[in-house]
Amino acid sequence: MKKRYIYIGVFLVSIVGLAIVQYQYLRIGLSLAKVQFDSKIDRVGTLVANSLKEENKLTYLIGEGIRRDTSFFKVSVDSLQNVGNMFLDDFIRDQLLNQGIESDFTYTLYTKDSSYVLHSTNSFEGMDNVDSYPIDLEGYFPQLLGKPTVLDLKFENLHNYFLAKLNGLTFPSILFLIGICATIFWVLRTYYWQSNVITTTNEFINNLTHELKTPVFSIGLATKILDESANEKQKPVLGIIRQQVGRLSGHIEKVLELASLESGKSVITLTKVDFKPYLENLCAEFKTLVAIENGIFNYDLAGENYVLNAEVFHLENAINNILDNAKKYSPEPEIHLKAYKDGHRLIVEVTDNGIGISKEESQRVFRKFYRVTNGDLHSVKGYGLGLSYVKKVIKKHGGKVQMSSEEKKGTKFRLTIPILS
Repeated sequence: MKKRYIYIGVFLVSIVGLAIVQYQYLRIGLSLAKVQFDSKIDRVGTLVANSLKEENKLTYLIGEGIRRDTSFFKVSVDSLQNVGNMFLDDFIRDQLLNQGIESDFTYTLYTKDSSYVLHSTNSFEGMDNVDSYPIDLEGYFPQLLGKPTVLDLKFENLHNYFLAKLNGLTFPSILFLIGICATIFWVLRTYYWQSNVITTTNEFINNLTHELKTPVFSIGLATKILDESANEKQKPVLGIIRQQVGRLSGHIEKVLELASLESGKSVITLTKVDFKPYLENLCAEFKTLVAIENGIFNYDLAGENYVLNAEVFHLENAINNILDNAKKYSPEPEIHLKAYKDGHRLIVEVTDNGIGISKEESQRVFRKFYRVTNGDLHSVKGYGLGLSYVKKVIKKHGGKVQMSSEEKKGTKFRLTIPILS
């Protein structure tokens, strides 16, 4: 299965899981809101029942209205009931607001045999999604009416009311979830777009370098044929051509190797080997090369052997890249290589007295094609592939590359590679 399908699967599972968790939290929140609402209604019921327990202006007015007795009041029965409803409605609403309940409500005051009934002026049509909270009244009304009396409070669409109260949690959760989805989608889209660009670039580089190998081989062959019949004046020119063809061929191979490493192809086969003799030969050859250019190169290889799981060709190339950079970026090169064993690790340190690298550019030198500049100019020729190649090779050997540098004072590279016990 391709990695991208795994990533997409993990993303979808995570989003669905997060949505389920948010839904469960919402359910818990609604349940808690219902419990809290019921508790507040219990307190309201107690307060209302106590207030309607004794005879007072409110209870007397309501009692006369429910009995339809207008002997004390010079108004019609309907007017008396409307006034009683209005006062009782205001009284209940005040008690609800004191407990923080702002939901619409209706009520019915009635005896249990329904012989006396007083309805509130407003009602819920259809009576769907209605929650009822009956309050048993004691004292004045049961004594006045001679029967058990109940004040029934009704609330409609409490579910929507609770959701409205939880909007401070629900809407931010939904917005954050949408934001996470959008961000991850953008990151994945950008990642796969860049991945496709890198793949296309590597394919282009591979095709180009393979095409370049043919004319390079033809030039080398033609140079060899011309060398057989060349005179003394022509031989130095042919030597320069062979030298430059060799350099070009080396660069082509380096690009191909780096592209193969980045594409994940198994171009490195690790085998058990004592790397010290190879490192000694590499240092001896480099010392001769530096001496020709009036530079100084010293090396110190401590220990009897360096037994590694290694691909000698690539590991030699990686170390040689670092030495070559030290020589190129040092006007009067003084280079020192030190190798030693530290526990189960081989440490290779290369120090030079070159121009150094700023802290800002030190973070970028291992990027492919990146080169340190001097203003807008590249003072040393190259392709920005060397250190990228070094990092890839050392990583394939299970090691790591560290660099410390100071401008105008030099650079130090430290390679750490696991060794066999």
